[in-house]
Amino acid sequence: MSSSREIYGLLLISCAAGYAYLFYSISAPEAGHGTLCLFKNITGIACPSCGSTRAVIALFQGRVYDSLSYNPFGLAIAAIMLISPVWITRDLFLKQESLFARYRQIEKWLVQPAVYLPAIMLVLINWAWNILKGI
Repeated sequence: MSSSREIYGLLLISCAAGYAYLFYSISAPEAGHGTLCLFKNITGIACPSCGSTRAVIALFQGRVYDSLSYNPFGLAIAAIMLISPVWITRDLFLKQESLFARYRQIEKWLVQPAVYLPAIMLVLINWAWNILKGI
């Protein structure tokens, strides 16, 4: 079982890495970044989350349509990147664990077949779409 400290640390490190890469990608677009996707680098096939980085970059640049066409999962990633640091800071300041409590609620919700089966189908559909787009 994960503790709030582990979850908060993982979220903060992930957000910091995401913001660093986002800043790098926006400030040096001519660098011609290769894919960071280990799955695609090994297999040559796009994974379900391929295009998410480009989707987040496009979203932060105000190009919502482009973001959705790259990968709709980018919206969720951008929301997490925006909300998590603020919520964690609030929890630390107020000495609460409200984000962790919400995380635990979502975790319990996600293990229900009525939730995870459609979620798996959406991931598989997105994966097929990524492969068809030739990402």
